Amino acid sequence: MTTKMDLLRFVTSGSVDDGKSTLIGRLLFDTKTIFKDQLESVEKTSKLKGEDSINLALITDGLKSEREQGITIDVAYRYFATPKRKFILADTPGHVQYTRNMVTGASNSTLSVLLIDARNGVIEQTKRHTFIAALLGIKHLIVCVNKMDLVDYKEDIYNKIVDDFISFASKTDIPDISFIPISAKDGDNVVNRSTNMDWYNGSTFLHALENTYLMSDYERVNCRFPVQYVIRPRRDGFQDYRGYAGRIAGGVFKKGDEIVVLPSGFNSKIKKIEHLGKEVDLAFPPMSVNILLENEIDIDRGDMIAKKFSPPKIDQDIDVMIAWMGNEPLVIGKKYSIKHNTNDAKCVIKDVRYKIDINTLHRQKDEKKIGLNDIGRINIRTSKPLLFDTYKKNKITGSIILIDENTNNTVGAGMIV
Repeated sequence: MTTKMDLLRFVTSGSVDDGKSTLIGRLLFDTKTIFKDQLESVEKTSKLKGEDSINLALITDGLKSEREQGITIDVAYRYFATPKRKFILADTPGHVQYTRNMVTGASNSTLSVLLIDARNGVIEQTKRHTFIAALLGIKHLIVCVNKMDLVDYKEDIYNKIVDDFISFASKTDIPDISFIPISAKDGDNVVNRSTNMDWYNGSTFLHALENTYLMSDYERVNCRFPVQYVIRPRRDGFQDYRGYAGRIAGGVFKKGDEIVVLPSGFNSKIKKIEHLGKEVDLAFPPMSVNILLENEIDIDRGDMIAKKFSPPKIDQDIDVMIAWMGNEPLVIGKKYSIKHNTNDAKCVIKDVRYKIDINTLHRQKDEKKIGLNDIGRINIRTSKPLLFDTYKKNKITGSIILIDENTNNTVGAGMIV
């Protein structure tokens, strides 16, 4: 089974001043994927700031306040392509106060690029971002040990950082971790191989991005189709048309498959699958399709089509690992709105089971206060049953968002456990 869309979504993370924006600027510059007017603007700004060469970080630091402070504040998305692959990158802030922005950028990514300053080694933010990547189910992590030029390209410094990182990361469950020594400022091992580190025989950064294998990341076993919209044109030629639109969240659906519609429990067969206006024999993640059934069944937005023998869980009491993004701390007993796939509900937080110490990954069972940028495990009760899987099993059906009903702000990103 193949897909024509070879798209990699990745996020850059690391502490402030580790060189995330410079790395991406170098990548875009050396692959010649910057618009001429954008490059001229960056050259002009660099000269006005009195810099001798082009400040590559300015390519991604788009906000005025970011350029003034020299740091990334918001998530900056960039789109580019090489002959081998299309890319959507999320350049996220490194400062601890903007950790929630990092969570936002990483939530839709399948690969994380983590930068470490060779002079500082593994620090608290390194651990925080590694844990968040693991929590969000990111399976591919490229660790770039940056600023090797400032430590005279010494191999022993690089090796110690690799050892320190592996010692910490062994406590997480990220299966694919690779390491690359780079100098983003000078371009060593970014697009072109460095002549200053002949002791390194691994991939360049671009080669690693282009060749990371992604197809195994999608859930292919358990069929999940959250219904987003019911299509009933009610016009000539489509009087009896009733299709269910949405994005395949798991498994492989085929014409003729016996399915169950949840939560009603009605059974039917797939009569037709349409993708981009054409009929197809099968559909799989992340395709957006219309599914037509042989029977007339009352189906609404928020319902789910699945296979009879592998349904999702249905429950109102749910355990969630929550990354708190609200300025106000989580309140036990308070009601929040919950968004789960195409479904909306209300919920109340019943308990905080524990809070995670980012440095040690220790579970603080007596700590009930979850504030901005904290991560902990909570138990919620929803106003109606949700159809879900664990996040580890399916990232789409296993994730939720909590919204404060008073402010309408998103206050928590949750992974169902």
